[in-house]
Amino acid sequence: MRRFYLFILIFPITVQAQNSKEPKAKKTSKEITLHNHTRVDDYFWMNERDSKDVIEYISQENTVSKTYFDNQKSLIDKLLAEFESRIDPNEQSAPFEVNGKMYQEQYSANLDYPKLVILDGKKNPVLLDQNERAANKAYYGLGDWSPSPDNKLLAISEDFIGRRNYAITVRNFASAKFLSDKIEGTDGSLCWANDNKTIFYVKKDPQTLRSFQVYRHTLGTKQSADVLVYEDKDEKYSVSISKSLNDQYIIINTQSTTTTEEWLIKADSPNEAPQVFMPRKAGHLYSVAVHDTGFYILSNENAPNKKLIFSKTIPQSMRECQEIIPHSSEVLLEDALVMEKYIVVQERNNGLLKLRTINLANNAQSYVSIDEETYYLGLGSNDNYYASSIYYYYNSMTTPYSVVKYNLNTNVKEMFFQNKLIDPNFKSSDYDSKRVWATANDGTKIPISIVYKKGIDLKNAPCLLYAYGSYGYTIPDVFSATRLSLLDRGFVFALAHVRGGKYMGEHWYDNGKLLRKKNTFTDFINCAEYLGMQGYCDEEKIYAMGGSAGGLLMGAVTNMAPYLFKGVVAQVPFVDVVNTMLDETIPLTVGEYEEWGNPNDPDYYFYMLNYSPYDNVKKMDYPNLLITTGYHDSQVQYWEPLKWIAKIREFRTNDNLLLLDCNMDAGHGGGSGRSIERLEKAKEFAFILSLEGLN
Repeated sequence: MRRFYLFILIFPITVQAQNSKEPKAKKTSKEITLHNHTRVDDYFWMNERDSKDVIEYISQENTVSKTYFDNQKSLIDKLLAEFESRIDPNEQSAPFEVNGKMYQEQYSANLDYPKLVILDGKKNPVLLDQNERAANKAYYGLGDWSPSPDNKLLAISEDFIGRRNYAITVRNFASAKFLSDKIEGTDGSLCWANDNKTIFYVKKDPQTLRSFQVYRHTLGTKQSADVLVYEDKDEKYSVSISKSLNDQYIIINTQSTTTTEEWLIKADSPNEAPQVFMPRKAGHLYSVAVHDTGFYILSNENAPNKKLIFSKTIPQSMRECQEIIPHSSEVLLEDALVMEKYIVVQERNNGLLKLRTINLANNAQSYVSIDEETYYLGLGSNDNYYASSIYYYYNSMTTPYSVVKYNLNTNVKEMFFQNKLIDPNFKSSDYDSKRVWATANDGTKIPISIVYKKGIDLKNAPCLLYAYGSYGYTIPDVFSATRLSLLDRGFVFALAHVRGGKYMGEHWYDNGKLLRKKNTFTDFINCAEYLGMQGYCDEEKIYAMGGSAGGLLMGAVTNMAPYLFKGVVAQVPFVDVVNTMLDETIPLTVGEYEEWGNPNDPDYYFYMLNYSPYDNVKKMDYPNLLITTGYHDSQVQYWEPLKWIAKIREFRTNDNLLLLDCNMDAGHGGGSGRSIERLEKAKEFAFILSLEGLN
């Protein structure tokens, strides 16, 4: 996917200081003609990675943003201190089970990365210390880790650049020494066969970074000797791997936006060729969960919101399958956990999540649900196929996350883990959250989740409105310890569940992509208008934020309704839509034709051209803008936000803040390590708060 002090406010001086040193990018006209239409792109040259001119222009932009944030240092330091006053420096994850052992991720004060600890009830030995692995590295990202079935070896995948290109190595549990094996150019995922010596992994195309091949590696051999197990040559498809919960199969999943195909390899017979489960059929999305008695399948065939079906063997056709949960136009089936004696299905109805449990012995069913309007409920880490209990997450916009243990035999809930803030003054009851509904241009009701501190004057409150709205991904209504720094200063935080996600079901996604993509943008605008008009905030103090494809949303609404937003934060924004979707050498392009459309088709070309943020920059007043990017971003290349800000500088007719912050050591997810992550968040908040005169 492309696309999460002592302070003195002297705003006019800050703006003038920026404008006096404002970068001016060189213009080199490039004509691009397609469908009898010619575009002139003056900043096309910025895709020349590592060229002197590119590095120099990034440096100029970074100098402007650094000067601005240096002037905000007192506020940034204050925000960081607030974050640290709430978040335990020794924070821990909930314990979780893998391969029959209990693990936990544990942070230590003044260290950026967690340690992976085995909870053995005695010494709790450290299995992997990410701080050691990240030492003297500008960037570090742990992709995946997996113990061998006998728990004697640990395979890990790591990225030291931020390009999401991972190397796999293997470590001995007892000696803590790494074996000689090294597997490079992978997507980070890996699976062990049951023989404790065979690893399956996914290889990436070195140019497009598409995950397209599955290889088999035998410990003690060189990567050059690895065996190609599966390859998908269709560039619309990306390949991933997993292991069934009962450890019987390695599952190869190859999927485009609209179509799935899965292949199975017996984990006890890793040298056998994979067997296709259901051959791909255009428009059929499915996933397989393996049970000792057969296969449970989530399928969208004649079922847009999916249905759950069962087959004792690999089916020759869908007609052979038994229907377990029929399709519902009201209920989206998001996931299914298939265990020995139970199935747990994660469902979404009217935007809200619940868990349905099914007893396989008697088909008795019950629900785990929450009687609230803004919350997240979802399956946690459940690795034990034979268990009689499950773990699920509960989270709301006012309450830090917790993990609940749920007994499937008795339906009894037990609090297993709570993530508590260390701030003794924090009380969930001091905050209020609710769900309201805006009306879109076409009459559709758009849900908005909002949270604020009780007692504030809503109609005069500033508001930060966030959204994503692509790929069918639904942003969850969850708690944020850092967000309290906004709420405690009187902000309303609002999450717009615009079309393009699946908050209201599959149709919500279908009506926010391809030739309906502009619904995503107009929905967001309608949500902003609604919040102001209905007195949920001051309509003159609305800020917008979104990242990646949500950054596209930011770019689009900035062009379409700049007057609505006092400030916009566009994180790693996908803004050069037409040029990117015409370049098949760029990572992700071909695979995303089913999301955005193929501009080689004139209908899609002119539709994209009508909303592409870069192509629609024009002479007008722009809101205050903070644009972030990472030089090594593999999802949205650095040059998209770079071109965008250069063009806005050329065309804008006012002197509002215009900042680009390019992290030269980061990828799509920003810098690595919790201190860098918090600094980036503090800078975004400081940008917004300074515009409000709030410290």
